[in-house]
Amino acid sequence: MAEKIVRDKAKNAADTVKKSVETAKNTEKKAAAAAKSEVKKAAEKVEKPAKKAAEAVEKPAKETTPAAAKPAREVKPAKAPKGSSILYRVLAFVLWACAITCEVFAIMALTKNFVIRFSKGNASNNVLFTLILFIVLDLIFAIIAAQLWKRANRISPMSEKNKFLFYLWNELGVIMAIICFLPLIIFLLKDKKLDKKTKIIATVVAIVAMLVAGVASAEFNPISAEEKKSAENLITQDVCWTAGGHKYHIDDNCQSIRNSDYYKGTVKEAIDSGKGTLCAFCAREVNEAAAAAMNPDTATPQQLEKLALLKELGYDETGIISIAQNLESLKTEGDVQSAVKAAEPEVNNLVQDETKTEEKR
Repeated sequence: MAEKIVRDKAKNAADTVKKSVETAKNTEKKAAAAAKSEVKKAAEKVEKPAKKAAEAVEKPAKETTPAAAKPAREVKPAKAPKGSSILYRVLAFVLWACAITCEVFAIMALTKNFVIRFSKGNASNNVLFTLILFIVLDLIFAIIAAQLWKRANRISPMSEKNKFLFYLWNELGVIMAIICFLPLIIFLLKDKKLDKKTKIIATVVAIVAMLVAGVASAEFNPISAEEKKSAENLITQDVCWTAGGHKYHIDDNCQSIRNSDYYKGTVKEAIDSGKGTLCAFCAREVNEAAAAAMNPDTATPQQLEKLALLKELGYDETGIISIAQNLESLKTEGDVQSAVKAAEPEVNNLVQDETKTEEKR
């Protein structure tokens, strides 16, 4: 009996120890899991700011990589126009003659002397289609001729001494457009034999064609021989211009062409390409640079910056002031000359001093 009691007590003690060991193990596992969780949370707290910092560093790096960078602008060499002004003028007159010939054929179609048969048994439609055909051909010839005439005027412009002749010479394309269509319109309006529908359609088409030819032929920015010569004398360094528009630029970083491909060449090549006006933004830069050249002690930082820029482009102070004084001859648009005009006496003195210095040398 006593042995049994001892065995039971020993068994109970063993069970108690076993339970204690299991409890200790469970407690240890929970403590390890809790510690692991705390370590993970702490790591996440450290990792998030580090990740954000890495992203902040990586983002500008990505923006400055060649793949994300803006493509460089293409600088194209100037192309001199092929052919001479005489050749262009001869071709223009030949095409105007073709246009007038088409007009004559259209008038003949009205009198039934020359009608192309587009369909059988419908004389009215044949007359209308013949009229429209020759009006369209007339328009094509007139526009091409005017473009050739304008190109010739850029290569070899007329003197502006006689304002009336200068205007007629440059607007000859508009005059020829009227000659190529107005007689036909008069014939259409006076014709009483033509059926009403054909008359209305042909008249409207002829009037629209005359207006289109007139606008396409107009020279909105004619340049004179004196202005071209002045530009060539004043602007001694290469200029820039884009395919569109009618302006050339002294500064290739001018805000109006900053993001565009551009051509580069002499001011003569720019004018020959139809760019007869100095950009107003570049003219203001010249004005500011001239103001800094005239009064360096009172010049603003911006004026000094423009002066330094033009010097980098190859201009000296006397040349900059000369350009600023003659902006009107460069056909610059906008009021950009007030600063230099106000200081003209001082400019003249400076130029005279520079001239005397050159003579002494």
